[in-house]
Amino acid sequence: MAESGSIATPPFASLRAFEAVFRLGGIRKAAVHLGVNHAVVSRHIKLIEEWFGLPLVERSGHRLCLTEPGARYHARISAAFAEITIATEELAGLRNDAPLRLWCIPGLAIQWLSGQLAIFERTHPGSRIELKPSDVSPNLMVHEADADIRYYRDGDRARGEVRGLRGFDLARPEVMAVASPQLVSSLSAAITPDVLSLPLLHEENDLEWRAWIRLNGVEPPERLPGPLCYHAHLALAAARQGRGIALASRFLVGEDLAQGNLVEVPLPGMRPQILGGYVLVAREDRWSAPVLAALRTFLRRQVAELL
Repeated sequence: MAESGSIATPPFASLRAFEAVFRLGGIRKAAVHLGVNHAVVSRHIKLIEEWFGLPLVERSGHRLCLTEPGARYHARISAAFAEITIATEELAGLRNDAPLRLWCIPGLAIQWLSGQLAIFERTHPGSRIELKPSDVSPNLMVHEADADIRYYRDGDRARGEVRGLRGFDLARPEVMAVASPQLVSSLSAAITPDVLSLPLLHEENDLEWRAWIRLNGVEPPERLPGPLCYHAHLALAAARQGRGIALASRFLVGEDLAQGNLVEVPLPGMRPQILGGYVLVAREDRWSAPVLAALRTFLRRQVAELL
């Protein structure tokens, strides 16, 4: 590491190369991005390790992986480089017309949020939202997105614990059992308190059905029957097609209920239950950005009208 009295950080070019290699996924990709030869990028990686005097990278053939200290350091400097980019664009006036990048779980994004954003853009001229359905959360600390909406089941790891992030509860909707009217009609004689006799549809696992049944006062078995659909919107598509009974909130099936594509299944002794909630999260230093602030207010109002 640099001696006392010398520079306090590694050379900027080496930091830039180190950040690019592990953000983009390889030396050659980083070289193209930086406009230099890949050998130059390799030398920068070696130089930064020599500067610290400890291994930041593990090498296996042509594959590079970050060590634990290297991963921690990379996360910090990636956030710093992203902040420099954002600050530069803002100062240059380049972000005035930039869209708000919003990630969201696919079911909510497809079934409800995309329609709400169309209304928001019509009522807020000049505001644009880029919606990306995604099963995984973005890394907000390195500006992979501006905001994110996830569904957290009650009992899941508490959100909002990450320093520098801020969130608010968008909604805690009741979840009901739904199916096609044709299936409900055909099952009318078989609909009893014993839900195990019914064709259940699951997302990536049976945890939601198990929690719903338990909240209705029945202890579910270790495993519930029924196929996995992996996504909420695919489970609902299967329900519309008459393949079984799905669990959903009005955010996901409001239009289907209104149009008669789906109906609530009358399960004796059971009623809709709250299993968790939707949460919008953003960086704390972006929380009051005009478009994001306006979007939060708008979504809060739309949620109130729905519930």
